[in-house]
Amino acid sequence: MLPFRSEIRNSPSQQTIKIFLADESLDAKIKKHLEHFSEIELIEIRESIGQNRADENITIFLKDDVDINKMKVSIDSSLWWYFEEDMVDE
Repeated sequence: MLPFRSEIRNSPSQQTIKIFLADESLDAKIKKHLEHFSEIELIEIRESIGQNRADENITIFLKDDVDINKMKVSIDSSLWWYFEEDMVDE
């Protein structure tokens, strides 16, 4: 099982990136890890609604005029690095 998956979500007000973690106990640590991106306006840990397999997700709101596709790639890369480092430390 992968440690996370991410999706771009469209809403009437703003596009967001949602991160679903395999281990939800890491939500707060991952939220803190992502706070170094200056392109991010806000990060929230939210309850998932619907058919998602995770009970919670990390929802990322970007600042205006930020390319959401490029940010998703950057965030994914950062999370892969985070989990690789974490696995080496064990």
